[in-house]
Amino acid sequence: MKTVYTGLLLLLSVAYGFAQQPIIERTAGRKLQADTLQKEVSQLNEVIVTGVSGATAIRKSPVPVAVATKKEMDISVNNNIIDAIIKQVPGVSAVTTGPNISKPFIRGLGYNRVLTMYDGIRQEGQQWGDEHGIEIDQYGIERAEVVKGPASLTYGSDALAGVINMIPYVPKGDDGQFKGDAVIDYHTNNGMIGSSVGLAYKKNDWVYVFRVTGKAAHDYHNATDGYVYGTAFREYNLSGRVGVDRRWGYSHWAATVYDNQQEIPDGSRDSLTRQFTRQVYEIPFDDIKNRPVVTEAALKTYTISPLHQRIQHYRLYTHNNLHLGKGELDATLGFQQSIRREYDHPTVPEQAGLFVVLNTLNYGFTYHFPKWMGIEATTGINGMYQANASKDATDFPIPDYHLFDAGVYLFVKRSVGKVAISGGIRYDNRHIHWNDLYVRNNPATGFDQQVHLPDTIHARLPFPAFTHVYSGISGSIGAAWNISEKLLLKANIARGYRAPNITEIGSNGLDPGAHIVYLGNRSFQPEFSLQEDIGLQAWLGEADLMVELFHNTIDNYIYQAKLYDASGQPVVIVPGNTTYQYQQAKAELYGAEISCHLHPRAVSWLAFNNSLAIMEGLNRNEELLQKYGDAAKYLPFIPPLHTRSEIRTSFRGQRGFFSQWYIRAEMEYYAACNHFYGVDHTETATPGYVLFNVGCGTTILNKKKKEVIRLFLQADNLFDAVYQSNLNRLKYFEYYIASPNGRSGIYNMGRNVSMKMIVPL
Repeated sequence: MKTVYTGLLLLLSVAYGFAQQPIIERTAGRKLQADTLQKEVSQLNEVIVTGVSGATAIRKSPVPVAVATKKEMDISVNNNIIDAIIKQVPGVSAVTTGPNISKPFIRGLGYNRVLTMYDGIRQEGQQWGDEHGIEIDQYGIERAEVVKGPASLTYGSDALAGVINMIPYVPKGDDGQFKGDAVIDYHTNNGMIGSSVGLAYKKNDWVYVFRVTGKAAHDYHNATDGYVYGTAFREYNLSGRVGVDRRWGYSHWAATVYDNQQEIPDGSRDSLTRQFTRQVYEIPFDDIKNRPVVTEAALKTYTISPLHQRIQHYRLYTHNNLHLGKGELDATLGFQQSIRREYDHPTVPEQAGLFVVLNTLNYGFTYHFPKWMGIEATTGINGMYQANASKDATDFPIPDYHLFDAGVYLFVKRSVGKVAISGGIRYDNRHIHWNDLYVRNNPATGFDQQVHLPDTIHARLPFPAFTHVYSGISGSIGAAWNISEKLLLKANIARGYRAPNITEIGSNGLDPGAHIVYLGNRSFQPEFSLQEDIGLQAWLGEADLMVELFHNTIDNYIYQAKLYDASGQPVVIVPGNTTYQYQQAKAELYGAEISCHLHPRAVSWLAFNNSLAIMEGLNRNEELLQKYGDAAKYLPFIPPLHTRSEIRTSFRGQRGFFSQWYIRAEMEYYAACNHFYGVDHTETATPGYVLFNVGCGTTILNKKKKEVIRLFLQADNLFDAVYQSNLNRLKYFEYYIASPNGRSGIYNMGRNVSMKMIVPL
């Protein structure tokens, strides 16, 4: 890391020299100088609301924050919202299980270490599961703000890796006028059809917003696997809000409904033809090697297979602001219900294997003190109450638990000349409890069922009663130095805290959708991290430069590892499913994200955008290192070096009925992943690959020069490359030691041409 920091200092000195030159020496004329300066100042002063005490310009926040905009999300055209964010923010990746399931990771850390938010409300589903994505409408997001690292003190536990806050799209219009859009989206690879309609109405101080969305897709395909059975999905979203803004403050109320039916792939195949097969008998009688082959019609149908999962998520919340003299009070309340069913019984398809209902009550109260001697201070308390319960199920991977979170914090910021300083401290307390949970086989059905005292004869007790209180202190301090109007240096150090999640301490059973038996550990301690960040941002006339370096050490880091017995054989508790046990150790992560956007003034229609993300994750468990050597050296789920380069031509002028058209070509390079957690073959090496993407788009105007339609055309993986991402869970869905074509596991999506149309209303 010393070499990396030295390199940053060298970059700083070069950038400082450019920034100090008179702007007129680097422009072709006074008008161009004024236009460029106005654009760059706008970029510097872009306002963020995530991870800070109030709306704050990027140049005054020492915390590393990136913004993904709706404009770029529309241009990149994606299957889900997380993949859209990854395209714009270096350092963000995702563990995937097919095109509609992406779990966000920030700098190599994911699951409950990434706090996903919708409109400032923490998203609470079953985040511990691999096999479902984020319950958010991808067409209803205006922007996403990403905080990298644990410096966001306003959120508490589960923000150890950072925060992704997705802010809803509210169409802008004049008073007394309806405004909105209609979206039609089609993808050729998996036949995905998406449509969405959103409307907004503003009258006096009141605003009303409504959106409805639907998506459906059949199985995706690639050149090696053909159509991948079990990856079809169908999703519906509904959202609405009403709000009033007055001189005393504001009050906004909103609700969302999410309903997703997602098939469950398991990767079973015929050993010779490599055609996918399907399960027709229950596990005790299921012979994987003799399953029937899936028909071609079943691979291309939009009808969801009887073996699938259904995720329903309901949310009702309110944001309120009240002016109290020169101070302000914010109050947020929200209720969420997540219902998750996984149907994995082929002989009784209506019987759910997993059926859990999670109810969450979110609360938060924040007071912004009047500004005093240049100091802006904010204090608050927030948290949540949760209750999780299993219903009519046959598999019980986690107990029925109750959880209560409470955290208090103080955040202070002040500007001294060109330096903006901010920091704070937070204390969190989490109380978690569950009662004895008994399971017994039902002879009438042959399946397990939950039973209750006193009727527990011959029952098992996989989840003995448990009560524990976790607590921790986190803090952050940093500074942003505006060296000049166009050069910014940031530095921040933060201590993060995360309490273990429910699977890490309480799991003891099969998650049928993941095909994994999870085993938890009740003795786990909270994770604590110490992360140092330093960053440089420069706007140099014809180039925008961003360099961010980080170093993170984590005590009590929790991760999954395959479980093997004393003879070195994998432990099989449920046939056809892998057994994982959670481990805890010390970890170290470090890396860098670099972006360089070139926009030569002599050819103002041309842009060359480049980004690079590189990181390393090291396992510091000395006992494990001595026993397994290099196989235990690295952490799991660490993405390899990744670069993205794009050439884009954009024309703002009007040509006939066409305006604001663009053409883009993009190359993505992923290096080979040879640094992986290899103990007991938990992970394996992944070859590198290159993907080429192209796209174009335009806006069509009517005779009155009013926007009528926006069109987008995109081709991803243009040359139909056959590849596996190291974060693709389907890579490990393999039942045979060897295969006729020499390939193992399932590969990522092949060529995909997508077409999207947005009609302003």
